[in-house]
Amino acid sequence: MQNKLTHEGSAFINFRNYRFQDSRSPAFRWVDIKRLRFPVESVGDTELLAALIGHEQFRDDYAGGGVLPEGLRHGPYWVRAVTLDVYEAVGREKSDRILWEWANQFEDVPSDLAADLQREVFDRLDAAERIYYLSELGDEAIHDWGGVHSDFHEFVLIDRSAGQITLLVAADD
Repeated sequence: MQNKLTHEGSAFINFRNYRFQDSRSPAFRWVDIKRLRFPVESVGDTELLAALIGHEQFRDDYAGGGVLPEGLRHGPYWVRAVTLDVYEAVGREKSDRILWEWANQFEDVPSDLAADLQREVFDRLDAAERIYYLSELGDEAIHDWGGVHSDFHEFVLIDRSAGQITLLVAADD
């Protein structure tokens, strides 16, 4: 299944590109969205998650290094530490709450940023049939310089009607 996922595109929302009341608010917050297409034949969520973890787009340290096809890091974690059992199925309400609280933690986001987040993040959450949230993996899973992320929220969205799996990462660094 791994080689059957096709990277369709990405979006990146950098909070620094928006005007906040308090200039310290945006800090270094951003959202990275990677969209991958999967074949129409029916496969289970477990198989899709495994294919995503094995895909080269998953090998991104989210700290400026970009995607490294043979990379050993995923966000703050060693890739080997990210397994199927560390993803928790969550509902839309919980995902919305986590992401809005994170986005508004210092002050309410400006209306233009809220509109972009709605389009790129929350509309995708609404369309997803299943949402998985990456649990915190603990200190032993954090790679050699993984502490650069002060907050790291990862969601995997499965939209079977669109044949799409989306890797959504919201973080601070």
